[in-house]
Amino acid sequence: MAIAPTKPRKSFSQSVNLMVERAMQHVNIPEGLKQQIIACNNVIEVQFPIVMDDGSVRTIKGWRAVHSDHRSPAKGGIRYAANVNQDEVIALASLMTYKCAIVNVPFGGSKGGVKIDPRDFSESELERITRRYAYELILKGYISSGGNVPAPDMGTGQREMSWISDVYRSMHPDDINHFACVTGKPVANGGIQGRVEATGRGVQYALQEFFRHPRDMEMAGLSGSLEGKRIVVQGLGNVGFHAAKFLQEEDGAHIICIIERDGAIIDENGLNVQSVRDYMDEYGGIQGYPEGKYVADGIKCLELDCDILIPAALESQITVDNAERIQARLIIEAANGPITFDADEILRQRGIVIIPDAYANAGGVTVSYFEWLKNLSHVRFGRMTRRLDEYRMKQIIDAMELLTGKQLPDSVKKNLTLPTEELVMVRSGLEDTMRLAYQEISQAFHEQPNIHDFRTACFYISIKKIAQTYLDMGIWP
Repeated sequence: MAIAPTKPRKSFSQSVNLMVERAMQHVNIPEGLKQQIIACNNVIEVQFPIVMDDGSVRTIKGWRAVHSDHRSPAKGGIRYAANVNQDEVIALASLMTYKCAIVNVPFGGSKGGVKIDPRDFSESELERITRRYAYELILKGYISSGGNVPAPDMGTGQREMSWISDVYRSMHPDDINHFACVTGKPVANGGIQGRVEATGRGVQYALQEFFRHPRDMEMAGLSGSLEGKRIVVQGLGNVGFHAAKFLQEEDGAHIICIIERDGAIIDENGLNVQSVRDYMDEYGGIQGYPEGKYVADGIKCLELDCDILIPAALESQITVDNAERIQARLIIEAANGPITFDADEILRQRGIVIIPDAYANAGGVTVSYFEWLKNLSHVRFGRMTRRLDEYRMKQIIDAMELLTGKQLPDSVKKNLTLPTEELVMVRSGLEDTMRLAYQEISQAFHEQPNIHDFRTACFYISIKKIAQTYLDMGIWP
């Protein structure tokens, strides 16, 4: 008996483009402009030798894609992963384009990747790799403060961004805006407070705003607030950890399951996120964690009954193989592309509400924008107004006490006269950004007659904004 050929699975970039094309059906723009918006403008592949600590030589491969520079600079992180490839980098760059448009950050979309597992290299080897990769990109015009600005992503962090900044400065010693060539740097080296946790914090703000919209909650079969909601988190890296920690400690949510590469931990009473993370940092995984139930086949736990599922690991985690068994009422994509196009179709038909990645994890690029502005202005946020705000509030307190004849408690005075710190301003700007963007998405969802899910509403909004940029500049007749 003949065996039917297996239908090939869609690549990451194909999956993203199909989701975008679904939204483009609702946007009245020329067909050629649609294709221009979808297309990746350019991508570069670099290969270079690195001398290892033992004296051997290893060839390293990396990429940097610019999906769109309709706004400048193009913005996007640099990922270090053993399975990174050109298609993935292009897909992530395209998501950055739409993401920036959704949250009204004036950047184009870009992304970089180096095909290594950073755990296999010493710090000195990683520094040599990072500096040489940065040199190759800077030399070819793929890193600059006004053209293309990287940031951290999976496998990279403040340390790598600081190395890149140093390479750029050495190659462009006369550029007074050299700090702005990259974001996600240490605060002492041109960074901004709140950037490390920004993506996870943005996920929290997105969920908080969702729970302010009764009609949207009703679609997911949810009510009330985040307090007591049962949450499953996949991936306790930077994004997943901070999102879970904030939701647990500040919103009273119960993190009933944490999924990692070596399995999952389940506790219906709620896991202590900080404790699990501390254990992972010490032992390299969650197997052996003394509390909760350990499950070796962690990915199966995506199918647990829960109120909210937060995939915060890698792309393509929810596919046609498991989409029918997902029991979460609400999914918020903290990772990029955790749901494939085909799985998304299944989940939509089943009525599972999805807050998509192009909006949900935009907290990182939003705070990167704040850092970039800080680097260009050469002034930290609050420096010009901190004491003025403090003085004005003191005057208000004095006036209140004079008019009422009563003294305010010292604790109240202290809180009212606290100076406006950079971290407070960053969080305020991020929350405002995420709230306003969600309101725009929800409005499009409810007012556009043929849009039936938040992902399509997101892309509908971003496509309209990107198209308008082309039309306003006269790039398109």
